[in-house]
Amino acid sequence: MNKASRQNQKSEVRSQRSDLRPPTTGLRSPTLLIVDGHAYAYRAFHAIRQLTSPSGAPTNAIYGFIKMLGKMRDWLRPAHLLVAWDGGLAEERTAVLPEYKAHRPPMPEQLEAQLDEIISYLQAANIASYCQEGVEADDWIATVARHASLAGLKVVIASSDKDFMQLVSPAIGLLNPNDKSETVWTDEQVRARAGVDPSQIVDWLSLVGDSVDNIRGVPGVGPKTAAELLRQFRTVAAIYQRLDEVKSERLRASLQAATEVVRRNQRLIRLRDDLPGDFSPDELVLKRADQGRLHDLFSRWGFKTLLKELEAAPAQQGILL
Repeated sequence: MNKASRQNQKSEVRSQRSDLRPPTTGLRSPTLLIVDGHAYAYRAFHAIRQLTSPSGAPTNAIYGFIKMLGKMRDWLRPAHLLVAWDGGLAEERTAVLPEYKAHRPPMPEQLEAQLDEIISYLQAANIASYCQEGVEADDWIATVARHASLAGLKVVIASSDKDFMQLVSPAIGLLNPNDKSETVWTDEQVRARAGVDPSQIVDWLSLVGDSVDNIRGVPGVGPKTAAELLRQFRTVAAIYQRLDEVKSERLRASLQAATEVVRRNQRLIRLRDDLPGDFSPDELVLKRADQGRLHDLFSRWGFKTLLKELEAAPAQQGILL
Protein backbone atom coordinates (compact mmCIF):
# COMPACT_ATOMS: atom_id res chain seq x y z
CA MET A 1 0.00 0.00 0.00
CA ASN A 2 1.54 3.30 -1.02
CA LYS A 3 1.62 6.41 1.14
CA ALA A 4 -1.24 8.06 -0.68
CA SER A 5 -3.57 5.16 -0.02
CA ARG A 6 -2.79 5.34 3.69
CA GLN A 7 -4.44 8.73 3.90
CA ASN A 8 -8.14 9.40 4.25
CA GLN A 9 -9.13 5.73 4.37
CA LYS A 10 -11.95 6.23 6.87
CA SER A 11 -15.40 5.46 5.49
CA GLU A 12 -18.74 4.15 6.73
CA VAL A 13 -20.96 1.19 5.87
CA ARG A 14 -24.52 -0.20 6.05
CA SER A 15 -25.86 -1.38 9.44
CA GLN A 16 -26.29 -5.00 10.45
CA ARG A 17 -25.75 -6.45 13.93
CA SER A 18 -24.76 -9.45 16.05
CA ASP A 19 -23.43 -10.90 19.31
CA LEU A 20 -20.23 -12.91 19.92
CA ARG A 21 -21.94 -15.87 18.25
CA PRO A 22 -23.97 -16.21 15.06
CA PRO A 23 -27.44 -14.65 15.46
CA THR A 24 -30.31 -17.11 15.70
CA THR A 25 -33.09 -14.53 15.45
CA GLY A 26 -33.75 -11.28 13.66
CA LEU A 27 -32.93 -9.31 16.79
CA ARG A 28 -30.12 -6.81 16.43
CA SER A 29 -27.32 -6.17 18.89
CA PRO A 30 -24.44 -3.69 18.46
CA THR A 31 -21.29 -5.55 17.43
CA LEU A 32 -18.07 -4.24 15.91
CA LEU A 33 -16.18 -6.55 13.56
CA ILE A 34 -12.50 -5.60 13.25
CA VAL A 35 -10.63 -7.26 10.39
CA ASP A 36 -6.85 -7.65 10.26
CA GLY A 37 -6.49 -6.28 6.72
CA HIS A 38 -3.06 -7.51 5.66
CA ALA A 39 -3.66 -10.94 7.20
CA TYR A 40 -6.82 -11.44 5.16
CA ALA A 41 -5.27 -9.99 2.01
CA TYR A 42 -2.45 -12.54 2.27
CA ARG A 43 -4.94 -15.30 3.01
CA ALA A 44 -7.04 -14.39 -0.02
CA PHE A 45 -3.97 -14.14 -2.25
CA HIS A 46 -2.84 -17.67 -1.38
CA ALA A 47 -6.34 -19.18 -1.37
CA ILE A 48 -6.99 -18.29 -5.02
CA ARG A 49 -3.91 -18.86 -7.13
CA GLN A 50 -4.94 -17.65 -10.58
CA LEU A 51 -7.42 -14.87 -11.32
CA THR A 52 -6.94 -11.85 -13.56
CA SER A 53 -8.99 -8.93 -14.86
CA PRO A 54 -9.87 -8.50 -18.57
CA SER A 55 -6.71 -6.35 -18.83
CA GLY A 56 -4.57 -9.14 -17.38
CA ALA A 57 -3.97 -7.56 -13.94
CA PRO A 58 -4.05 -9.97 -10.96
CA THR A 59 -7.33 -9.92 -9.02
CA ASN A 60 -7.15 -13.08 -6.91
CA ALA A 61 -6.52 -11.24 -3.63
CA ILE A 62 -9.26 -8.68 -4.36
CA TYR A 63 -11.86 -11.32 -5.12
CA GLY A 64 -10.88 -13.55 -2.20
CA PHE A 65 -10.88 -10.60 0.22
CA ILE A 66 -14.36 -9.50 -0.87
CA LYS A 67 -15.77 -13.02 -0.54
CA MET A 68 -14.16 -13.63 2.87
CA LEU A 69 -15.40 -10.31 4.19
CA GLY A 70 -18.88 -10.98 2.85
CA LYS A 71 -18.99 -14.39 4.51
CA MET A 72 -18.04 -12.91 7.89
CA ARG A 73 -20.64 -10.17 7.57
CA ASP A 74 -23.37 -12.59 6.58
CA TRP A 75 -22.55 -14.77 9.57
CA LEU A 76 -21.95 -12.18 12.28
CA ARG A 77 -24.18 -9.36 10.99
CA PRO A 78 -22.16 -6.58 12.68
CA ALA A 79 -23.51 -3.09 13.19
CA HIS A 80 -19.99 -1.64 12.87
CA LEU A 81 -17.01 -2.70 10.79
CA LEU A 82 -13.36 -1.67 10.54
CA VAL A 83 -10.51 -3.02 8.41
CA ALA A 84 -7.16 -2.17 10.03
CA TRP A 85 -3.91 -2.13 8.02
CA ASP A 86 -0.26 -2.21 9.05
CA GLY A 87 1.50 1.12 8.65
CA GLY A 88 4.95 -0.31 9.39
CA LEU A 89 6.76 -1.57 12.48
CA ALA A 90 6.42 0.24 15.80
CA GLU A 91 9.63 2.12 16.61
CA GLU A 92 9.41 1.23 20.29
CA ARG A 93 9.51 -2.49 19.41
CA THR A 94 12.38 -2.27 16.91
CA ALA A 95 14.30 -0.19 19.47
CA VAL A 96 13.93 -3.03 21.98
CA LEU A 97 14.64 -5.76 19.39
CA PRO A 98 16.18 -4.58 16.08
CA GLU A 99 15.52 -7.96 14.47
CA TYR A 100 11.80 -7.79 15.34
CA LYS A 101 9.90 -9.22 12.31
CA ALA A 102 13.04 -8.60 10.23
CA HIS A 103 13.09 -12.14 8.84
CA ARG A 104 9.74 -11.80 7.08
CA PRO A 105 9.98 -11.98 3.27
CA PRO A 106 8.83 -8.97 1.24
CA MET A 107 5.21 -8.90 0.11
CA PRO A 108 4.72 -10.59 -3.28
CA GLU A 109 4.54 -7.95 -6.03
CA GLN A 110 1.26 -9.33 -7.36
CA LEU A 111 -0.33 -8.95 -3.92
CA GLU A 112 1.09 -5.48 -3.33
CA ALA A 113 -0.39 -4.37 -6.66
CA GLN A 114 -3.87 -5.35 -5.43
CA LEU A 115 -3.90 -3.57 -2.05
CA ASP A 116 -4.92 -0.20 -3.44
CA GLU A 117 -7.72 -1.93 -5.34
CA ILE A 118 -8.95 -3.56 -2.13
CA ILE A 119 -8.99 -0.10 -0.56
CA SER A 120 -11.03 1.13 -3.54
CA TYR A 121 -13.55 -1.64 -2.88
CA LEU A 122 -13.79 -0.73 0.81
CA GLN A 123 -14.37 2.92 -0.06
CA ALA A 124 -17.09 2.04 -2.59
CA ALA A 125 -18.71 -0.31 -0.07
CA ASN A 126 -18.54 2.40 2.63
CA ILE A 127 -16.49 0.18 4.93
CA ALA A 128 -14.23 1.96 7.40
CA SER A 129 -10.55 1.36 6.70
CA TYR A 130 -7.64 2.75 8.69
CA CYS A 131 -3.87 2.83 8.45
CA GLN A 132 -1.23 5.13 9.93
CA GLU A 133 2.45 5.33 9.08
CA GLY A 134 4.61 3.62 11.70
CA VAL A 135 1.71 2.02 13.55
CA GLU A 136 1.12 -1.73 13.56
CA ALA A 137 -2.41 -2.93 12.85
CA ASP A 138 -2.34 -5.01 16.05
CA ASP A 139 -2.08 -1.88 18.18
CA TRP A 140 -4.84 -0.08 16.26
CA ILE A 141 -7.05 -3.10 16.70
CA ALA A 142 -6.32 -3.31 20.44
CA THR A 143 -7.04 0.40 20.89
CA VAL A 144 -10.28 0.39 18.90
CA ALA A 145 -11.44 -2.81 20.64
CA ARG A 146 -10.93 -1.21 24.05
CA HIS A 147 -12.76 1.98 23.08
CA ALA A 148 -15.61 0.01 21.54
CA SER A 149 -16.03 -2.26 24.55
CA LEU A 150 -16.06 0.77 26.86
CA ALA A 151 -18.78 2.23 24.64
CA GLY A 152 -20.91 -0.87 25.22
CA LEU A 153 -20.25 -2.67 21.93
CA LYS A 154 -19.45 -6.32 21.52
CA VAL A 155 -16.24 -6.77 19.50
CA VAL A 156 -15.13 -9.59 17.22
CA ILE A 157 -11.53 -9.48 15.94
CA ALA A 158 -10.96 -11.47 12.74
CA SER A 159 -7.35 -12.66 12.64
CA SER A 160 -5.22 -15.77 13.05
CA ASP A 161 -2.58 -13.82 15.01
CA LYS A 162 -2.20 -15.47 18.41
CA ASP A 163 -1.26 -12.12 20.00
CA PHE A 164 -4.95 -11.21 19.93
CA MET A 165 -5.76 -13.93 22.45
CA GLN A 166 -4.57 -11.47 25.12
CA LEU A 167 -7.55 -9.21 24.28
CA VAL A 168 -10.27 -11.84 24.68
CA SER A 169 -12.80 -10.91 27.36
CA PRO A 170 -16.57 -11.10 27.91
CA ALA A 171 -16.88 -8.15 25.47
CA ILE A 172 -14.15 -9.11 22.95
CA GLY A 173 -14.09 -12.33 20.93
CA LEU A 174 -11.67 -13.67 18.33
CA LEU A 175 -12.59 -15.16 14.96
CA ASN A 176 -9.63 -17.30 13.87
CA PRO A 177 -9.89 -18.25 10.18
CA ASN A 178 -7.70 -21.30 10.86
CA ASP A 179 -10.40 -22.68 13.17
CA LYS A 180 -12.63 -24.73 10.87
CA SER A 181 -15.41 -24.78 13.48
CA GLU A 182 -15.97 -21.07 12.73
CA THR A 183 -16.43 -20.37 16.42
CA VAL A 184 -15.93 -16.91 17.89
CA TRP A 185 -13.33 -17.59 20.54
CA THR A 186 -13.96 -16.78 24.17
CA ASP A 187 -11.75 -17.56 27.15
CA GLU A 188 -12.76 -21.22 26.73
CA GLN A 189 -11.14 -21.53 23.30
CA VAL A 190 -8.08 -19.56 24.46
CA ARG A 191 -7.56 -22.00 27.32
CA ALA A 192 -8.01 -24.94 24.95
CA ARG A 193 -5.41 -23.49 22.55
CA ALA A 194 -2.82 -22.18 25.00
CA GLY A 195 -3.63 -23.83 28.33
CA VAL A 196 -3.87 -20.45 30.07
CA ASP A 197 -6.38 -17.61 30.52
CA PRO A 198 -6.40 -14.61 28.15
CA SER A 199 -4.92 -12.48 30.96
CA GLN A 200 -1.87 -14.80 30.95
CA ILE A 201 -1.24 -14.82 27.19
CA VAL A 202 1.41 -12.07 27.28
CA ASP A 203 3.36 -14.00 29.92
CA TRP A 204 2.81 -17.31 28.10
CA LEU A 205 4.16 -15.95 24.81
CA SER A 206 6.99 -14.19 26.65
CA LEU A 207 8.17 -17.58 27.92
CA VAL A 208 7.55 -19.51 24.69
CA GLY A 209 8.61 -16.81 22.23
CA ASP A 210 7.08 -16.17 18.82
CA SER A 211 8.99 -17.36 15.78
CA VAL A 212 6.57 -15.53 13.46
CA ASP A 213 7.73 -12.20 14.94
CA ASN A 214 11.36 -13.33 15.39
CA ILE A 215 11.06 -13.29 19.19
CA ARG A 216 13.00 -16.06 20.91
CA GLY A 217 11.73 -17.47 24.18
CA VAL A 218 13.29 -19.36 27.07
CA PRO A 219 15.37 -22.32 25.85
CA GLY A 220 13.64 -25.57 26.76
CA VAL A 221 10.29 -23.91 27.48
CA GLY A 222 7.57 -24.84 25.03
CA PRO A 223 3.84 -24.09 25.13
CA LYS A 224 3.02 -26.95 27.51
CA THR A 225 5.81 -26.15 30.00
CA ALA A 226 4.93 -22.45 29.93
CA ALA A 227 1.27 -23.24 30.62
CA GLU A 228 2.23 -25.52 33.53
CA LEU A 229 4.41 -22.80 35.03
CA LEU A 230 1.65 -20.21 34.75
CA ARG A 231 -0.95 -22.56 36.22
CA GLN A 232 1.36 -22.97 39.22
CA PHE A 233 2.59 -19.39 39.62
CA ARG A 234 -0.09 -17.41 37.68
CA THR A 235 2.35 -14.72 36.41
CA VAL A 236 5.91 -14.35 35.12
CA ALA A 237 6.61 -11.95 37.99
CA ALA A 238 5.62 -14.63 40.50
CA ILE A 239 7.79 -17.22 38.72
CA TYR A 240 10.87 -15.07 39.19
CA GLN A 241 9.94 -14.10 42.74
CA ARG A 242 9.65 -17.80 43.67
CA LEU A 243 12.17 -19.28 41.25
CA ASP A 244 13.48 -21.64 43.92
CA GLU A 245 10.08 -23.42 43.85
CA VAL A 246 10.65 -24.58 40.24
CA LYS A 247 11.42 -28.26 40.79
CA SER A 248 13.52 -28.93 37.70
CA GLU A 249 17.06 -27.65 38.21
CA ARG A 250 17.58 -27.47 34.46
CA LEU A 251 14.40 -25.45 33.94
CA ARG A 252 15.22 -23.20 36.87
CA ALA A 253 18.65 -22.45 35.41
CA SER A 254 17.18 -21.77 31.96
CA LEU A 255 14.63 -19.35 33.40
CA GLN A 256 17.28 -17.58 35.43
CA ALA A 257 19.55 -17.14 32.42
CA ALA A 258 16.65 -15.76 30.33
CA THR A 259 15.38 -13.23 32.88
CA GLU A 260 16.04 -10.18 30.71
CA VAL A 261 14.81 -11.93 27.56
CA VAL A 262 11.44 -12.66 29.19
CA ARG A 263 11.08 -9.09 30.44
CA ARG A 264 11.95 -7.79 26.98
CA ASN A 265 9.42 -10.15 25.42
CA GLN A 266 6.67 -8.81 27.64
CA ARG A 267 7.29 -5.32 26.26
CA LEU A 268 7.28 -6.63 22.68
CA ILE A 269 4.20 -8.84 22.93
CA ARG A 270 1.86 -6.67 24.97
CA LEU A 271 -0.38 -4.82 22.52
CA ARG A 272 -0.89 -1.09 22.92
CA ASP A 273 -4.50 -0.16 23.53
CA ASP A 274 -3.86 3.51 24.31
CA LEU A 275 -3.01 5.03 20.92
CA PRO A 276 -4.14 8.65 20.57
CA GLY A 277 -7.02 9.49 18.28
CA ASP A 278 -10.77 9.89 18.05
CA PHE A 279 -12.35 6.45 17.91
CA SER A 280 -16.04 7.33 17.67
CA PRO A 281 -18.20 4.22 17.09
CA ASP A 282 -20.39 6.34 14.80
CA GLU A 283 -17.54 6.50 12.27
CA LEU A 284 -17.58 2.71 12.00
CA VAL A 285 -21.32 2.23 11.51
CA LEU A 286 -22.22 0.24 8.40
CA LYS A 287 -24.22 2.16 5.82
CA ARG A 288 -25.41 1.72 2.28
CA ALA A 289 -22.72 1.08 -0.30
CA ASP A 290 -22.28 3.08 -3.50
CA GLN A 291 -23.69 0.60 -6.01
CA GLY A 292 -22.57 2.64 -8.99
CA ARG A 293 -18.93 2.63 -7.88
CA LEU A 294 -19.12 -1.08 -7.05
CA HIS A 295 -20.56 -1.79 -10.51
CA ASP A 296 -17.66 0.06 -12.14
CA LEU A 297 -15.09 -1.80 -10.04
CA PHE A 298 -16.61 -5.24 -10.57
CA SER A 299 -16.83 -4.57 -14.32
CA ARG A 300 -13.19 -3.47 -14.49
CA TRP A 301 -12.07 -6.52 -12.52
CA GLY A 302 -14.29 -8.93 -14.51
CA PHE A 303 -16.19 -10.18 -11.44
CA LYS A 304 -19.29 -11.45 -13.27
CA THR A 305 -20.81 -13.29 -10.30
CA LEU A 306 -20.50 -10.26 -8.04
CA LEU A 307 -22.00 -8.08 -10.77
CA LYS A 308 -25.04 -10.36 -10.97
CA GLU A 309 -25.44 -10.25 -7.18
CA LEU A 310 -25.11 -6.48 -7.22
CA GLU A 311 -27.70 -6.05 -9.97
CA ALA A 312 -30.11 -8.43 -8.22
CA ALA A 313 -29.91 -6.62 -4.87
CA PRO A 314 -32.96 -4.47 -4.05
CA ALA A 315 -31.94 -0.83 -4.43
CA GLN A 316 -33.49 0.16 -1.13
CA GLN A 317 -31.34 -2.32 0.75
CA GLY A 318 -28.02 -1.18 -0.68
CA ILE A 319 -25.39 -3.88 -1.00
CA LEU A 320 -22.87 -5.54 1.29
CA LEU A 321 -20.77 -7.95 -0.72
